[in-house]
Amino acid sequence: MTDDTHVVQASRIINAPAARIFELIADPAQQPSWDGNDNLAEAPAGQRVRSVGEVFTMTTKKGNTRENHVVEFTEGRLIAWTPADVGKPPFGHLWRWEVEPLGHNESRVTHTYDWSRLTDESRFPRARATGSANLAASIDRLAGIAETQ
Repeated sequence: MTDDTHVVQASRIINAPAARIFELIADPAQQPSWDGNDNLAEAPAGQRVRSVGEVFTMTTKKGNTRENHVVEFTEGRLIAWTPADVGKPPFGHLWRWEVEPLGHNESRVTHTYDWSRLTDESRFPRARATGSANLAASIDRLAGIAETQ
């Protein structure tokens, strides 16, 4: 966790090529299989992210559909999005994934959750409950998939 309690982060080395890991992150249909928050139910196929400005949709386990606005993107290395209700502006929190190749079959993956711009106080309890352990769980599940493909 960083000094700012509104930003949490986890990182680890995964024994898989960066390109393989990034494909799992950039394809929303894959995300429910490694979501450490146990929040995502499904995402329609065919939404592979390729640039800033794209919007992909997900359905949560509570049945809510979210539009995720891509705000940072570097192919194979970085993707970040801000969730929103359908047709509404983003809530103000951001999910970021960074993949750093360390060799042919090894990559450092860093996952960040930043809710410093979240203004809807009804969302604060859930934001506070999302800690580095949740982020690490996502990375661990991602590793489990990427390392066996």
